[in-house]
Amino acid sequence: MDQPESALPDGLGIGKIHHVAVIVRNLESALTLYRDKLGLTVETITAIPFDRVTIGFLPVGDVKIELVQPDDDTTGSAKFLASKGEGFHHVCFEVPDIQAALDRLAADGLQLIDSKARKGADGPVAFVHPKSCNGVLVELIEAPGGPAWARLGY
Repeated sequence: MDQPESALPDGLGIGKIHHVAVIVRNLESALTLYRDKLGLTVETITAIPFDRVTIGFLPVGDVKIELVQPDDDTTGSAKFLASKGEGFHHVCFEVPDIQAALDRLAADGLQLIDSKARKGADGPVAFVHPKSCNGVLVELIEAPGGPAWARLGY
């Protein structure tokens, strides 16, 4: 069976990289580089109370850069920043059905941080533990209109 040109042959239906995330100490300072010096447009800046972070999305073609500023020193993202410093944090892949993808990854033995999708800034999201992904934190986001959108109240 032929795969659509945009899909990777992984059985999850990954169609594209949605965003790459960069952890920063101060979002406004980071915007001095990304917005003011590199000339990227800020799509949105929003607080994510559940994760205790403030994020900013800056589109670059079909992919976004997500700047992540921890708002609480006790969170995983704050601990990551404290131990590794500013820089690459995670990659996010878009999938058509996030629950099906999570179920498949769990069946394949990957360690999930989220076994079910939760509300994210740009749609339903879930994370796969870096221990299962060669040290990289992987986020999945469901494509617009997928099954989790209605369940999570988008």
